[in-house]
Amino acid sequence: MKFQILTLFPELFPGPLGHSITGRALDKKLWSFEAKNIRDVASDNHKTVDDVPFGGGAGMVMKPDIVEKALLSFPSAGRKIYMSPRGTPLTQNLVKELATEETLTILCGRYEGVDQRVLDAYNFEEISIGDYVLTGGEMAAHILMDATIRLLPNVLGNDTTPYEESFSNGLLEYPHYTRPALWTDANGATHPVPDILTSGHHANIAKWRHEQSMELTKARRPDLLEK
Repeated sequence: MKFQILTLFPELFPGPLGHSITGRALDKKLWSFEAKNIRDVASDNHKTVDDVPFGGGAGMVMKPDIVEKALLSFPSAGRKIYMSPRGTPLTQNLVKELATEETLTILCGRYEGVDQRVLDAYNFEEISIGDYVLTGGEMAAHILMDATIRLLPNVLGNDTTPYEESFSNGLLEYPHYTRPALWTDANGATHPVPDILTSGHHANIAKWRHEQSMELTKARRPDLLEK
């Protein structure tokens, strides 16, 4: 998969994606990226990419002609995404869908956003990572990319891992435990691992994990159960 990022700060990529699992996958060419500086296509002396909004209001808006020129500098755009707090929420099901694409072009806005006309003209899909506002779309793009990359073939060591995680089956993930089986914290309190996990009975363990997922989802995200 190739990610094509339109941004005013190309130096932010790959950023954290160049490390750990995603970094190793990048080295293995399981995914690639090209971060293009939108300012490079501006032709005036000041490399202007924004202007005041029609109708008044605070802030500046990224110009449609400049964004278009940067977009068309790619030979092929593939699926086009604009990171926006007003967009469709990024869910695990959407991530699975994105992971099947060959090319994703991600537009990272700044200032008050991007002129609506270029978004409409080129059918940008607006995606949100949550109900809050960031200073720019780059960090949101990192999150979308990370969630997508880890679902690509051969990126994770265990092919079953993505299907046991939170949201993969509509539920939050069950709790995890590792050695030591009996842990004593700094205050002297002891914390044993649930007996079921050391029983060796895989069917009972699977049942316990499902029950834990149900309880956590009911307590923390009842909206998921309603769906």
